Amino acid sequence: MPRGFVKKETISTLCAEFKKHNYIDPALNERYNVKRGLRNSDGTGVMAGLTQICNVHGYIMNEGEKQPVEGELTYRGYNVRDLIDGCIKEHRYGYEEVSYLLLFGTLPTAQQLEFFRMVLAQARSLPQDFVQDMILKAPSKDIMNKLARSVLALYSYDEFAEESSLEGELRKAIYIIARMPTIMVNAYQAKIGHYDNKSTYFHPVRPEESLAQSILSTLRINREYTEEEALLLDTCLILHAEHGGGNNSTFVCRAMTSSGTDAYSSYSAAIGALKGFRHGGANINVVRMFETIKQGVSNWKDNEEVSRFLGQILDREKGDGTGLIYGMGHAVYTVSDPRAQILRDSAEKLASEKGMTEEFELLKSIERLAPDEIAKRKGDKKSICANVDLYSGFVYRMLGIPMELYTPLFAVARMSGWCAHRIEEYTTCSRIMRPAYKSVVHKQEYLPLDSRR
Repeated sequence: MPRGFVKKETISTLCAEFKKHNYIDPALNERYNVKRGLRNSDGTGVMAGLTQICNVHGYIMNEGEKQPVEGELTYRGYNVRDLIDGCIKEHRYGYEEVSYLLLFGTLPTAQQLEFFRMVLAQARSLPQDFVQDMILKAPSKDIMNKLARSVLALYSYDEFAEESSLEGELRKAIYIIARMPTIMVNAYQAKIGHYDNKSTYFHPVRPEESLAQSILSTLRINREYTEEEALLLDTCLILHAEHGGGNNSTFVCRAMTSSGTDAYSSYSAAIGALKGFRHGGANINVVRMFETIKQGVSNWKDNEEVSRFLGQILDREKGDGTGLIYGMGHAVYTVSDPRAQILRDSAEKLASEKGMTEEFELLKSIERLAPDEIAKRKGDKKSICANVDLYSGFVYRMLGIPMELYTPLFAVARMSGWCAHRIEEYTTCSRIMRPAYKSVVHKQEYLPLDSRR
């Protein structure tokens, strides 16, 4: 038996023992008014704080009832559509501008933006020997896991890691935002070399490239990309940069910050939360579901056949057996998710150029037809819309980005939002987050060891 190995039968025995003593009746949640998932009975989130960073708007409350409205996402009061449209009109990259906006609370002037880009470019390179010692010597099959471990490891390379001033927090935020893409690409190369037996290549970063350009440049063996590809990736990064304080990973970041722990611990924990299949990992489920639909539907243009197959997914006859149509529905957005709309509109031209128009049209059919199939089975008229995950994986596939990096790209983009929320929590709040849990176990009398049965 290998050293440190525990038999499967042993674990099964321990699991059986655990199950005998760890059941909680779900009915108790209602009796004690438990806000499961920190949500109210109407699905809205429990109010846990105030923020100036972002607002996610998808409904209004009218006499105690939810009234669906068109989705709106604003960063520091600016509509994300306006931010992206402004960059498109001026044919320039916008993620760095959005990062500045989220961190400092205002749109930068041309001079401020150029300075901020220069600072980020200078900060992209990793510490000496970091790639060799922290990534190549301990590769991971899961890039999100490696991202979290690498961010935590950066603590050891920072002599000011425990500096708790605003200056210290901003310095760490800038370094981590800049280094996330470099860590991601290096972690991917280590993974494919160690586990997939593929050739690896480690390109040096080019300071003159934007963050979106740098990702494509270092990820591709020939370092070549079109301007349209890089601008589309830039749009993706902007849309994923922030989504309010109530999403799971951001809440984790703020909760960690409230305890007084260091920045590296907070950001690493946020990455771990985003990895979950109920959060950032959902985009991979969409891609897998889409492949199932492509294979299972003979005529992609036949609405009846597509609807029938979607119904079979909901009835657990097709797909992964969960009964879920991934990429549909959101906790806040009801009528529309602006991120999904922007990605859909931005991707159309590139889909045509890549010869993927038929797949793109099938995705649009899923968005159009799924709500009716869901309504038939739930028996209500609750508004449901496509979320950003329905289109993000398709866009990444058009850009030639491997599936292992779909969720890590989300983390790379969201780091700006996490940094903004950590600094806001640090500067405006002074209480540790401590929700209550109701104990439902009866008082027990201690038994000596030889009296237990």
